[in-house]
Amino acid sequence: MAKLVFGMNQSLDGYVDHQKFRPSPALFRHFIEQVRDLSGIVYGRRLYEIMRYWDDDRPHDDAGEQAFAAAWRSKPKWVVSRSLKSVGPNATLVADDFEPTIRRLKAELVGELDVGGPDFAGSLTNLGLIDEYRLYIHPIVLGRGTPFFSGPRPPLRLVVSDRIAEDVIRLTYVPA
Repeated sequence: MAKLVFGMNQSLDGYVDHQKFRPSPALFRHFIEQVRDLSGIVYGRRLYEIMRYWDDDRPHDDAGEQAFAAAWRSKPKWVVSRSLKSVGPNATLVADDFEPTIRRLKAELVGELDVGGPDFAGSLTNLGLIDEYRLYIHPIVLGRGTPFFSGPRPPLRLVVSDRIAEDVIRLTYVPA
């Protein structure tokens, strides 16, 4: 049975913003390895559209960016959206009721399925489907933006805390 994991970079005050967090080389290497180890990725529309950046070859990308792109492209992706009509390579559009699809993926696959997007993760949290939360805490205060938890934070139990890069701590929680 697969494990659904929601993890994102987050400010000290609880906000996520892909434009405010440029990963250090060490953190980027961590994310490359993490993506390589995934069984697949489940996205909400907004984050999927941001991540589509990695679908295209860019000759100016450095070796790390090329490695991340290759790892990301190799993974099957499921995109939950009522507004998209199509998705890119190695992706499946889930346009209708997503709960049965997510439950089927959890039952049929093994390993980890990454969950992308705080609003979508909030919907999965409300259904009790997220198995693990990984908060990558950066030493920055944004003051506003999209919160990591899109609704009330579920009861959680800390299982691991570790330093991932020079200034990033990963806190790993499971539902209590």
